[in-house]
Amino acid sequence: MERKVSRICLASEPDIIHFLQVAWEKTLGSGFVITLTDGQSAWTGTVSESEISQEADDMALEKEKYVDELRKALISGGGPADAYKFDFSRESCNFSFEKNLKDVSFRLGSFSLEKVASPALVIRKLICDCLDTITENQAKNEHLQKENERLLRDWNDVQGRFEKCVSAKEAVETDLYKRFILVLNEKKAKIRSLHKLLNEVQEPEKNIEHERETTTCSEMTADRDAIYDESTDEESENLPDPSVLAPATLRGDDSIISSPDVMDIAPSRKRRQRMQKNLGTEPKVASQVHGPQEKEKSCAA
Repeated sequence: MERKVSRICLASEPDIIHFLQVAWEKTLGSGFVITLTDGQSAWTGTVSESEISQEADDMALEKEKYVDELRKALISGGGPADAYKFDFSRESCNFSFEKNLKDVSFRLGSFSLEKVASPALVIRKLICDCLDTITENQAKNEHLQKENERLLRDWNDVQGRFEKCVSAKEAVETDLYKRFILVLNEKKAKIRSLHKLLNEVQEPEKNIEHERETTTCSEMTADRDAIYDESTDEESENLPDPSVLAPATLRGDDSIISSPDVMDIAPSRKRRQRMQKNLGTEPKVASQVHGPQEKEKSCAA
């Protein structure tokens, strides 16, 4: 059977301290035994499960909620000191308690008690129960203290292992970083050597290509000069001879003087032929001159 002893003050006798003991078998809702004493007199009573259900119905509360309110008022002592108000009538031996809510209060329960003929036995038993409770609490405290010490040792052990793991992790990271730096430097050296070999291979190819370009440009320049010389030779061959033109001019003048009425058209025809021939050779020379200049520009580019 579980027991709970608490100290209360009654509204009818606020200067006298009373002790209230509540004992129950299984749960508080299945019924309990209540004992009240002021150190000289004692009163006791049994509250059945049916009475608890009746009180819950009178308050229009569910039984579970009502039992919870009983636990807070009689056992837990939760809330402020003035959250609950207790009262007892010595004449009617009626014990009641209320719950205060700001400006209002409502009754939680009222039980009838009986005066004990030999209160000393009840008080002695109450004191023994309190001592047993103290002993049990001390045993629990010792057990909890040992458990706390064990947990503290385990925690220190885990902390030491954790620090060792951290140190090992840092050592492994440092070693890995050193190895990584070595591998990185080797890779850099290898890349530099490959770049050097690549440059050595590419340099002769560039020189050969440059020589090819130079040879091509020189050949194009030589072809251009040859074409230009041929064009100038053709121009010199196509020019008319002044010794041939002079007698023809003189003959035209003599014919015009000897026959003023009939004009000789031969000299005019010859002049037109010579002009057309000259006109036909000049564009050819010009085109031949422009061709080598374009080849020279493309070679220079």
